[in-house]
Amino acid sequence: MNNILMTTSYSRIDRVDKEQAINLFKNNGIITLGKMACEIRKDKHPQNIVTFIIDRNINYTNICISKCKFCAFYRKLQDEDAYILKKDDIFKKIQETIDLGGTQILLQGGLNPDIKFDYYLNLLSAIKEKFNIHIHAFSPPEIYYLADTNNITVKEAILLLKDAGLDSIPGGGAEILVDRVRKKISPNKIGSEKWLEVMEKAHNAGLNSSATMMFGTIETDEEIIEHLFKLRDLQDKTGGFKAFIPWSFQSKNTKLNPKDVHGHYYLKVLAISRIILDNFDNIQASWVTQGAKMGQVALSFGANDMGSTMIEENVVKAAGTQNAMVNEKSMVKLIRDAGFIPAQRLNSYNIVKFY
Repeated sequence: MNNILMTTSYSRIDRVDKEQAINLFKNNGIITLGKMACEIRKDKHPQNIVTFIIDRNINYTNICISKCKFCAFYRKLQDEDAYILKKDDIFKKIQETIDLGGTQILLQGGLNPDIKFDYYLNLLSAIKEKFNIHIHAFSPPEIYYLADTNNITVKEAILLLKDAGLDSIPGGGAEILVDRVRKKISPNKIGSEKWLEVMEKAHNAGLNSSATMMFGTIETDEEIIEHLFKLRDLQDKTGGFKAFIPWSFQSKNTKLNPKDVHGHYYLKVLAISRIILDNFDNIQASWVTQGAKMGQVALSFGANDMGSTMIEENVVKAAGTQNAMVNEKSMVKLIRDAGFIPAQRLNSYNIVKFY
């Protein structure tokens, strides 16, 4: 099994099944898994290039009725610091992003009952009219909530958003795609099948997306593997996922106590993700939650992308984790010092420039 995966001609015939994946994860250390993941990354990305994108996370509202136990960012409608960003404030953030060489904005917020569907459609249209920028926006829980509260189908909601200017969808709200876990940590959020349904319909509508996994709460090793196989199965069906991003739960200021998740376990999860997700070209290192140095190490455990420079990030920060922000210059240095060729990319993973 290990010898098959270590060959340079890693192919669909060599893909692991669920039982093999669980045995690999449970019975091997991070060095063994890291070597296997690194070989697969080299096979997919033989030119030794590591990419990143310059973009900004804009949280248009922090009001959310989902009240997930792992989230420290959300506010109730009556809270003093609850907000909905005005259009001019969003425009200012977008212009600042473009001035810094940014090519994309990520728009995400809570499930806010005070925001009507027209807000989203008008905002997307206004952004596209004023700026030349990629809009990566609205996670599956947001889209499902919009469809449900407006008595339209998920497909109809996606098509309306796309027509208004939506370019792609982030993978937020996945957490662990096992409903035993979701019922305990996010009981008011959509279940795993609905999350996958939104993604499948988005891919069928011509929108690509990312996929994520937040681990380190109450899930088992087997449930981590289950999550990865659900993503792999959907990717086999649609091919619409551009990247996968795993990160560990950040627990400060939340209502959950974390599992004992350290850097070595993050690397082990990252490596098994690369091994299982043979139909995903790109896997991102989560330097935002792990720190820049761990992001570098992740490049030797299967990651080929450093994600975003994160001109602005609020959700992880609210949970008490605030790693030093990484600008374009420092991102290039991090990648180069790790022994790779730095390149700025677009959401499509087309290269903007090499350094």
